[in-house]
Amino acid sequence: MTRTITPTGHRGSLRTLVLLLLAAIGALLAGAGPASAHAALTGSDPAQGVVVKQAPSQVSLTFSEKVAMNDDSLRVLDPRGKPVQTGTPANVSDTTYAVRLKNGLGKGTYTVTYQVVSADSHPVSGAYTFSIGAPSQTVVSGTGPVAGGGAVGGLYAFGRYASYAGFLVLAGGAAFVLACWQRGAGVRALQRLVVGGWLTLTAATLWLLLLRGSYTTSGKFADVFDLGLLGQVLQTKTGAALVSRLLLLAAAALFVAVLFGAYTKREEGQEKRDLTFGLAIGGVVVAAGLASSWAMAEHASVGLQPGIAMPVDVVHLLAVATWLGGLTALLVALYRAPAETPVEASAVRRFSRLAFGSVVVLVATGIYQSWRQLGSWSAFTDSRYGQLLLVKIGLVALLVGIASISRRWTGRLADDAHDADAVAVATEAGKTAAAAEEPEKERVTAARAAEKERAATAKAAGKNNGSGDSERAAQLARQRVAMATARQKRLRDGDANRFGLRRTVLAEAGVAVVLLAVTTWLTQTEPGRTELDAKAASSSSSASATAPSNGALTLDMPFDTGGTDGKGVVSIDLDPARVGGNEMHVYVQRPNGRAFDIPEVKVAFTLEAKKIGPLPVTPDHITTGHWSASGVQIPMAGDWKIAVTVRTSDIDQVTVSKNAQIG
Repeated sequence: MTRTITPTGHRGSLRTLVLLLLAAIGALLAGAGPASAHAALTGSDPAQGVVVKQAPSQVSLTFSEKVAMNDDSLRVLDPRGKPVQTGTPANVSDTTYAVRLKNGLGKGTYTVTYQVVSADSHPVSGAYTFSIGAPSQTVVSGTGPVAGGGAVGGLYAFGRYASYAGFLVLAGGAAFVLACWQRGAGVRALQRLVVGGWLTLTAATLWLLLLRGSYTTSGKFADVFDLGLLGQVLQTKTGAALVSRLLLLAAAALFVAVLFGAYTKREEGQEKRDLTFGLAIGGVVVAAGLASSWAMAEHASVGLQPGIAMPVDVVHLLAVATWLGGLTALLVALYRAPAETPVEASAVRRFSRLAFGSVVVLVATGIYQSWRQLGSWSAFTDSRYGQLLLVKIGLVALLVGIASISRRWTGRLADDAHDADAVAVATEAGKTAAAAEEPEKERVTAARAAEKERAATAKAAGKNNGSGDSERAAQLARQRVAMATARQKRLRDGDANRFGLRRTVLAEAGVAVVLLAVTTWLTQTEPGRTELDAKAASSSSSASATAPSNGALTLDMPFDTGGTDGKGVVSIDLDPARVGGNEMHVYVQRPNGRAFDIPEVKVAFTLEAKKIGPLPVTPDHITTGHWSASGVQIPMAGDWKIAVTVRTSDIDQVTVSKNAQIG
């Protein structure tokens, strides 16, 4: 998974491997990209597929979190496809949004389409139908608009991947140079790598800023250069985050210029140490600011405990950049560093320690993020997000296996470096003794060698006289360059341990590229927590708010009190669902369908149109998961709001509600 500290024994290797596996689990649960929840439709009034007797005055949608809407975000279309809503959508409660309907709507099937942007910046769209009087044919497609899809969606996803990759290379590459291999600041290949990371992140940020308007609205490529949409984007949280990222990239450009300019010209001493300290502090501040541009606009800014989640998100991204970006820099150094300035074993060991610290940070932040994001173990297998995590599990397991091989090569490289130093000292001592014993012989040998070299030079000069001198000189120059290149390659490949380390680091980097792609995909996928909630709401909506021939009414409402065991579905049966006395039964079940024994259930009826209520009803506990009440009085017919308060512990409770036509 990463370069680690050189093992000092079997026990140290085992401890390191255990920590790596814990890091893998933490990173997997976290999705490597901090997440809380995409918005999901959890309720609607009228509900999906319901047939109502009278035309409703409005259509309301309830989401799992607050969303952003514009004038066309919520539309209601009649069977001929004509809009029948009036005015603009309004926020009627915390996460419920409604639009008024025209008076005198006729019978038939109506289509409700919605296209909103969740608080974590992702577009959410969909559609459903309900009928007035009786179902009918409709010319409206039931798919609704596809927000975030099509060619624009694919280009936006590519921009997100490029921005993550650019940040990792920029921050991780600079950290590798400053913390592990300061001589690398003068290596052209590393300079190109870090500057390439800056250019990639800058271009991707501009790309995302241009695509954002079309991505969240029409999905048309022609709208990418619409200045009106761009102006709207700049007023959103995501637009502000992208602009702030561009400003921070200007500061990052100054940092890179100093790192590869003035820093490389400083001689070793106090002045260079002071500059190293200043660059380290400034680099951490700029990198943290860049990481905050993701945290402030995406998953970490919404959901549970955003005040804690956002700093954790920043630390998580910095740790990933140190790990993957440093790994990329090490790979480039091993393959592209000139033979006269190879990567020292000490630099590899320093990166091992730095990467190991990043692993520890990933463990801590990953565990916290997994708690926020998944909600339950069933989300691993029952949601698309969980299925992607299973793919990521295989990739990280492969990465851990390759890392174990890299650790062994690192240890051998360090041992060889120690032995080479000892051999060099002994060789130098031997040369000194030999020089003292045979000074005259050495001088004679050197003189003869110099004479041979002068003779060869004169002979070559004589042969080069003539019309083909320039061509021969050019050919000799090319040969010298080729020979020098081949010599450097032989020097690099001649060390078996260094060659083995290069191959394993290359394999790790290849797996990391795929892992980053899966991570980017995960950040755009609805997390398991909200996906399961949406499925529960969708499955219950087909049976909710229905009025069979006998007049009975059934409402199913998913709930989550937020506690350790706070999820379930509460069902209300009201018979005969008319003015006067009614028999009410309340059933509470766990997500798996089993009866849920909770401390308390309360019900309240409100007729908001007539300002009647809330009329409280406290049902009697009959058996596990079953409550009932007789003689529940409904004073008049209308669209009643039925609110159920569910308490699962002394401190955990929640109120869920739905509207239904009674009478």
